[in-house]
Amino acid sequence: MARFVTVAKANSVQPGQVLKVEIDNFPVAVANVGGTFHAFDDTCTHEDCSLADGDLEQHKIICPCHFAEFDVRNGAVLTPPATVPLKVYPVRVQGSDLQVEF
Repeated sequence: MARFVTVAKANSVQPGQVLKVEIDNFPVAVANVGGTFHAFDDTCTHEDCSLADGDLEQHKIICPCHFAEFDVRNGAVLTPPATVPLKVYPVRVQGSDLQVEF
């Protein structure tokens, strides 16, 4: 059953930043795009690369290994070589806590 899990303090992820967290030993990335948080699988669907190590450009995360691009809002593949979208997760701020539903 899905539940909201506190992963960080909301002010620890500034606009334009991506934070890698572990939820139940699973890597999840949390991005701050202009004050709106987005959570998604941290592992690129093309190869085993951490997306949190890539570049965030507006709503686009770019994999540092082969430059696949994904939309952080819905996980859609924007640029190959990836063909499988990312799983995305609901995010909320409760007080000062940043929480991801997992």
